[in-house]
Amino acid sequence: MKHSRKEVTIVVDGKKMVCPEGESLLKVAQANGVFIPALCYFDHVDPPLGTCRVCTVKVKGKYTAGCQVKAQEGLEVEVMSPELLDHRKAVVEMLFTEGNHICPLCEKSGKCVLQALGYEMGMDTPRFTFTFPGREIDYKPKHIIMEHHRCIQCKRCVEEVFTDDGKPVFYFQQRGKETVVAVDYEQEARLTYEQAHRAMEICPVGTILLKEDTIDTPGYRKYDKMPISAVSPAVEATLAAPRTESAPEVKKKTVATVSLAGCFGCHMSMLDMDLNLLDLIQLVTFNRSPFTDIKQFTTRCDIGLIEGGCCSDENVEVLRKFRENCEILVSVGACAINGNLPALRNWMPLEQTMEEAYLQSATSDETAVIPHHEDLPKILDKVYPCHEVVKIDYFIPGCPPGADHIYKVVQNLLFGTKFNVPYEEFKYD
Repeated sequence: MKHSRKEVTIVVDGKKMVCPEGESLLKVAQANGVFIPALCYFDHVDPPLGTCRVCTVKVKGKYTAGCQVKAQEGLEVEVMSPELLDHRKAVVEMLFTEGNHICPLCEKSGKCVLQALGYEMGMDTPRFTFTFPGREIDYKPKHIIMEHHRCIQCKRCVEEVFTDDGKPVFYFQQRGKETVVAVDYEQEARLTYEQAHRAMEICPVGTILLKEDTIDTPGYRKYDKMPISAVSPAVEATLAAPRTESAPEVKKKTVATVSLAGCFGCHMSMLDMDLNLLDLIQLVTFNRSPFTDIKQFTTRCDIGLIEGGCCSDENVEVLRKFRENCEILVSVGACAINGNLPALRNWMPLEQTMEEAYLQSATSDETAVIPHHEDLPKILDKVYPCHEVVKIDYFIPGCPPGADHIYKVVQNLLFGTKFNVPYEEFKYD
């Protein structure tokens, strides 16, 4: 005979909540409208894994994983204090920098829990240096591809994916920072399509990809059953009201723009402002910019918009000139913020990159050489995000950011006009 658990009262951030004794704190919080983020947590894995630490809370003044806290009479928990919010955001930032999470390249972009938490926490760029680790991509399994660049070692697949006769498919291999999630190829080959698909769905990031399938639900921003807010609180207050006909005349501001190691897509997005661009040129004057073909600063600028990261000594020199000559410096787009597609070469030695590009490409022949001349920019050992070279004041993520988003940010920074950023405009891809 099944007995119902007795009810207890716990206190979360000063709010009393009644729940069954022994219930997971994450479930109790969710039922009462409190969002505690998590990456490794899975409803029916018991005991909870507690590997990601994104759900960190405080119990009796001590940090602990929220997924491992069980309800008991008189329990008091801190969840949403500024300290804990920043702590959890720092954990998410570390996960981004310790792997190679380039959202525009990821098949799971739009259905990635780590990406969704980045949105929810208002992460523009991490406070930590990108490590760009060199990791293998495993194509050997029959059904899946293991994209180790993105693995956060949450352990979900290890605990949840088995063959029909109970044999594990995934396991941890090696130790410490060398730990990887390995695949038992023999057991993986015995999985059905449905079982392999479930393995892909269990993975909270884009590590497990199904060879027979693709992600076809762009725009997905949900964490399991825990809804992400329609407008992230961290983003909601960034921008404001458009200029009206009755607005007082303002002194023109000066804007500079440049494209470093990028594709000019962000500049094309700026041009996509369409009629808003006509409004903007009533308010600003462009100085050093591809828009004006002015190649040297002729005056100090109020704002500089930087597209692309730094892959050469010339990029570094130009970026430093922008920092010297602009009051406000803004990284625009994923390449400026994390290196993005150009940073793919960071995963291999520079020598190998040059050989692949010039000696071993589809168009190379026996006369091919790696170009070298004193007038050519010196290629750096890797592509650096702009904020690792100079101080960047603001970030506009996206690949590219939408024209409306750029327009609102520029107006806000230059004139203090207030806008709300719709959730769908704040994106990394």
